[in-house]
Amino acid sequence: MRTVYQEQMRTFAHDLSVMADRVRAMMSGACTALFDADIETAETVLTSVDDVEDLRRKAEKTSFELLALEGPVARDLRQVVSGTYIVEELARMAALAVHVARIARRHHPDRTLPESVEPFFREMARLIEDIGDKLHDVLVTYDPEKAMELALDDDAVDDLHEHMFQLTTKREWPYPVAAAVDVTLLSRYLERYSDHAVNIGTRVVYLATGRQPSEYETARRSAEQRETMLEQFDEIRRRYGSDAF
Repeated sequence: MRTVYQEQMRTFAHDLSVMADRVRAMMSGACTALFDADIETAETVLTSVDDVEDLRRKAEKTSFELLALEGPVARDLRQVVSGTYIVEELARMAALAVHVARIARRHHPDRTLPESVEPFFREMARLIEDIGDKLHDVLVTYDPEKAMELALDDDAVDDLHEHMFQLTTKREWPYPVAAAVDVTLLSRYLERYSDHAVNIGTRVVYLATGRQPSEYETARRSAEQRETMLEQFDEIRRRYGSDAF
């Protein structure tokens, strides 16, 4: 029975990483459709959401079975509970990719973004791609340090989103109101996608350490300070001998 339980836990973790990869591919495709006015890629993104929904249902079913039948404790319990939240975050990320693809499809065969703002969106897309890569690693390794890094990338996305908002609300905005609406929505979708990735990182930190990110960071810094102090004491002993104490 224990072997079956462990296999279920491994399958659950694997399904989360597969779902994250599908979501990453969806947003990458949505951005390609946006920049290249690529209707075929946009349609691929829109149909991919069914695969993500199937994975979501499978992961939810597994998590409920584990909670109801196996009674996991300690780290296993954190993994299952955190996993249920992670599944929902990934589903929301997939929905955001669909929103981006729909806007790209609506504008086809024309390009969606005004030329002057496209470089900012390309930078946001690059950051989003990096976040997707890190998210994959985080869900495979459950490394709390890598999970914490997601928040740093999110800060850069937030800055670009704020810049887009400032541009579209200026009196000097040279494009139609409809363009301002699309730019604002697209920027918001990418910013929210990044936020959901950070939420997943927060769940992974808790899963791996039993602490919230702020608590984990405080404990990590305290440990580093203790280690530095011990190294200094060792250096003093080496130089002056035990009489120094």
